Amino acid sequence: MAAMASAGGIQAFCGFKPLTGTTRRGSRTRVQVARPQPQTTTAVATPQTKTKKEEPKRSKVEIIKENSDFLRHPLIEELATEASFISEDAAQLYKFHGGYQQDDREKRSFGAGKFYQFMMRTKQPAGTVPNKLYLIMDDLADSHGNGTLRLTTRQTYQLHGILKTDLKATFRAVITNMGSTLGACGDINRNVMASPAPYSPVSRPEYKIAQDLAKDIGDLLAPQSGAYYDVWLDGEQVLTVEKPEVVEARNDNRFGTNYVGSPEPIYGTQFLPRKFKVGVTVPGDNHIDFLTNDVGICVIMKNGEHVGYNVYAGGGMGRSHRNDDTFARLATPLGYVDKADIFYAVKAICVAQRDYGRRDDRKQSRLKYLIHEWGIEKFKAVTEQYMGKQFGALRDLPPFEMPTYHGWNDQGDGKMWYGVHVVNGRLRGDAKKALRAVIERYELPVRLTANQDLLLTDIDPAWKADITATLTAGGVEDPSTLDPIDALSIACPALPLCGLAITEAERGLPDINKRLRATMTKVGLPKDETVLIRMTGCPNGCARPYMAELGFVGDGPSSYQIWLGGTANLLTLAKPYQDKVKETDIETFFEPIFAGFAAGKNGTERFGDWVNRVGFESIKKAQSEYVPGAVAVSAVAAPAAAIAAPAPAPVAPVTATESVARLPRVMIERDAFEALQAYAEANNTTLTQAASDAIRKLK
Repeated sequence: MAAMASAGGIQAFCGFKPLTGTTRRGSRTRVQVARPQPQTTTAVATPQTKTKKEEPKRSKVEIIKENSDFLRHPLIEELATEASFISEDAAQLYKFHGGYQQDDREKRSFGAGKFYQFMMRTKQPAGTVPNKLYLIMDDLADSHGNGTLRLTTRQTYQLHGILKTDLKATFRAVITNMGSTLGACGDINRNVMASPAPYSPVSRPEYKIAQDLAKDIGDLLAPQSGAYYDVWLDGEQVLTVEKPEVVEARNDNRFGTNYVGSPEPIYGTQFLPRKFKVGVTVPGDNHIDFLTNDVGICVIMKNGEHVGYNVYAGGGMGRSHRNDDTFARLATPLGYVDKADIFYAVKAICVAQRDYGRRDDRKQSRLKYLIHEWGIEKFKAVTEQYMGKQFGALRDLPPFEMPTYHGWNDQGDGKMWYGVHVVNGRLRGDAKKALRAVIERYELPVRLTANQDLLLTDIDPAWKADITATLTAGGVEDPSTLDPIDALSIACPALPLCGLAITEAERGLPDINKRLRATMTKVGLPKDETVLIRMTGCPNGCARPYMAELGFVGDGPSSYQIWLGGTANLLTLAKPYQDKVKETDIETFFEPIFAGFAAGKNGTERFGDWVNRVGFESIKKAQSEYVPGAVAVSAVAAPAAAIAAPAPAPVAPVTATESVARLPRVMIERDAFEALQAYAEANNTTLTQAASDAIRKLK
């Protein structure tokens, strides 16, 4: 571990000894420190005893990284073989270059084993996509992919279905057409998010500042060894342009942040312990869920001038079922920095995670677990030593909300943008063709949003009618006609391609949204009632379900763990409400909850706020007591009212598809119902499940 300069007054707290021979320049302490050539980083939680000193354990991935010659081998060799797949070691390195090796579970042939293909993910800081790159990605989806383009929850593209024989050609096409995939996956800084609204710098300068910073941080923390070009372009280099201040901050080693003489001055041979995510937003706009990132940044303006940034650290969504040592977490405030110091602050946070994040257990390697173990004050002190300056007090911010950017909007420069809703981020068919037509016809740049939508930007108002007509003809829905549930909901890809998926998400959520809306309407909630719904096929949280008012997290085949209590401004973590809710039980499970919400909400109160106000205990009680058409019980948070089933609606013919979603109803005696209710409460389950369990025992 190289020596570090100490920030005033914190040495004793962290156990560091002050360094001699330092000089003070302004408020930044200068120390010339030479970090040696890359050494094996073994930050783990393995205790050391006086009697026996054991070699700290490291995960297998750490060994792969260390032996890879900065992410080259064995990936280069594996790509040259005739096999349809690459080895596990090569697949781990492929992640850093921008993708995953996948197996299409639905295309496996009997006796033929896995159906291998590859996913490629781009890096689009702030979601910005030049016109030329959009057209190339659209072409590649048809020529080398599965005919669809996937917009991710981190403002990037995913191209699915690439065969190994097409990989190098696909990467070359992206790299030589203003794109990059480097660092889109792997233990490295990922795509840097930012509020994507294309306001002009004159009308809303903070947006351009945030978007520019996203690109600059991406450049600051980009790998430097050249392995990317060795793998995909056979060593041919592509000219990239970086700001001088970005290069200066990357090379600055006054506080022991860099490996001297290494091809990777920040990352060394082992890169980071795990993924590292950064998001930049502006006051009042939380479209990107900025506190779910390892580093969250908010632009600070004063009297119309940009002065600095509020900085937060330690957010992250990933967790594992039945492992309470893993959890979702919101970033904690670190403090304020002047605008000239932001690169040094981000670099310092990254380096602290590099040196102290665990490398023995990948489930404990994210920055959030380091901060959870140390506490924010110790982490802040260590970060300040790497930065050479202390954080200031956070600046005040206005209330946040989550805009969608849908529909027609003025940019403030005489031009417009049009926000297009893309169902769970999947562009396909006629809608894909219609978007291609207008983007190509008018040479429009594009922005990808954190809600899996896209913005057509720099539109001359004279083009509005033609663009609207073209998109309508292609089946692109007018955002003003969207169900509010659909407009806000997002889902991860899940089955059949994601190796971690337990159940459906992208393919399942549209139908579940319809069923939830029907259930809400049934209990009397208005058709414009808005609930923020998110779904993932596993607990890793790619679609950030733990921030939703209502989150579905796959926990088994056609089964979900239900999370409730996130808020519309995306500043509150939801909490786990119920495990193992079957997809077939959606209506019977949620009807009592929505009935309680309809009866007990205060005015325009949102669902997540209502959940947090009344609490899980009251909701579960009302849920267990709810008997449609038979028994009325006290309404949650409204004692004078009653949660009773609504008046029966006229009965319409039941179609084959509708009958699947409806469960039969039977009448039971009062004493039997009370016994069933007591059993359900004692076993923390629903009346439906309790009755089903009892009946099955009769077999």
